[in-house]
Amino acid sequence: MKKYSKVLLLLTLSIFAGCKTTQTATEKKATKKAPFVWEAASVYFLMTDRFNNGDKSNDINFDRNKTAGKLRGFEGGDIKGITQKIEEGYFDKLGINAIWFTPIVEQIHDAVDEGTGLSYGFHGYWARDWTALDPNFGTKEDLANLVKKAHAHGIRIILDGVINHTGPVTETDTVWPNYWVRTGPTCDYQNYQNTTECTLVANLPDIRTESTQNVDLPPFLIEKWKKEGRYDQEMEELDSFFKRTGYPKTPRYYIIKWLTDYIADYGIDGYRADTVKHTEASVWADFKTQSDYAFALWKKNNPTKVLDNNPFFTIAEVYNYNISSGKNFDFGNKKVNYFENGFNNMINFEFKYDAQKDYEFIFSKYSAILNGELKGNSVTNYLSSHDDGAPFDAKRTKTIEAATKLLLSPGVAQVYYGDESARPLVIEGTQGDATLRSFMNWDAIKTNPETKKVLSHYRKLGKFRKNHPAVGAGVHKEISALPYTFSRTYSKEAYKDEVFVGLDLPIGRKVLEVSAVFADGTRLRDAYSGKVVEVKKGQVKIKTDFDIVLLEKR
Repeated sequence: MKKYSKVLLLLTLSIFAGCKTTQTATEKKATKKAPFVWEAASVYFLMTDRFNNGDKSNDINFDRNKTAGKLRGFEGGDIKGITQKIEEGYFDKLGINAIWFTPIVEQIHDAVDEGTGLSYGFHGYWARDWTALDPNFGTKEDLANLVKKAHAHGIRIILDGVINHTGPVTETDTVWPNYWVRTGPTCDYQNYQNTTECTLVANLPDIRTESTQNVDLPPFLIEKWKKEGRYDQEMEELDSFFKRTGYPKTPRYYIIKWLTDYIADYGIDGYRADTVKHTEASVWADFKTQSDYAFALWKKNNPTKVLDNNPFFTIAEVYNYNISSGKNFDFGNKKVNYFENGFNNMINFEFKYDAQKDYEFIFSKYSAILNGELKGNSVTNYLSSHDDGAPFDAKRTKTIEAATKLLLSPGVAQVYYGDESARPLVIEGTQGDATLRSFMNWDAIKTNPETKKVLSHYRKLGKFRKNHPAVGAGVHKEISALPYTFSRTYSKEAYKDEVFVGLDLPIGRKVLEVSAVFADGTRLRDAYSGKVVEVKKGQVKIKTDFDIVLLEKR
């Protein structure tokens, strides 16, 4: 019995020891899992109509059959196409954790001649009805499914919101009443008023966002809703909104209600706001208040679908805002702090110029500002976009350099669709920004060796960035100028993240001093090559075929 008891005791202790080991391993795994941090997000920005055609049956609507100028008509991309790529894991492989796509609300039905041939509202910035989706992009059921699939992959969805203007006027698309819009003068950008109370271009009616006058709905919209059988429902919702908020029935608040409905109904995670500096700053403060309310309402109604405790995220497109300006944008006669008027983040138009400098200049500058004056806020860096006619690498000759600088810089990184596949930005026969908006080059990804090389680089850097908030939201510190190495550290509450990066290193054997980041005996993995090393005497020795090393704790 004694022998049996001893064996039983040893077995019992072994079982408990095993349980303890398993629990510790699980805890370590949980600790290693990186939290989602908006300030470090990798945002993939795509044009809905130009990314992927998931449903060819919706390619033509509203008799949009006129011959448009090159790349100025609808090409077939839609919400289902985006969802397909989410399900295929395309964004997961890129390390993308947020997708922003161009507006999907119903666009004007006809085309307009902008002097570059006929143009349709394929880009989404020419709203006709904010309460409906344009059938070329898909249905509200498609949107609900997209958000569901994205969230299942840990990807946040950012919609693009326009409050500043309607779509142009055509024979089919009548102008909104003059108590809703102005049709002149054209903005001259000389001061605050001549930037906000004006039209961007001719035939782009400007919403009177400064108006304090109660207004009725445009007659054409009432007629439209009645034909669609939803007039009573829309009016009930509007009455409820204005009763709850106490807002006057001015144009801005109608549109704020319509845009924030997409948050409450579908659980989108953020908005990128278009042409922000062309409305009164207070418009966006109200927009954020109602966005926060709608997001909280969605979470309350969908408790099992909530991803985390992150608040609703807003990004401002204030054209020509630069990170060097800090919190204020200068109109000449007035400075506005948009971070105090509804925004968590601002698009940084300076990054493409800074990217012409060396790595350390960029990294140290951005770390100092984001962890200094802008701490608690952030900026979105980009190197190409849908309307920047002077991108960093227009001819796609510096694709590897562009990826390295964008994805390893502090701040939010915006990957414009096709950056990762060297999609051409110079298209013969196009005029203006159409050259930036070609259809996604999926065939090149399958067949072109150089494209595959660029894509592989984006994927390795993207996954590293996604797994380590320190890259985008941490504190940068140069360790060595030659070879160029640095660390990034990030901590919030109990979570801490540290990484070590080396760039422009010799191909082959490398000896790197890492004692400033990792202690002796620490096992590290190079996220670029996949090799595992151990720190000895403050150094790691690693042999790879690459000039880059991305070291993380294994």
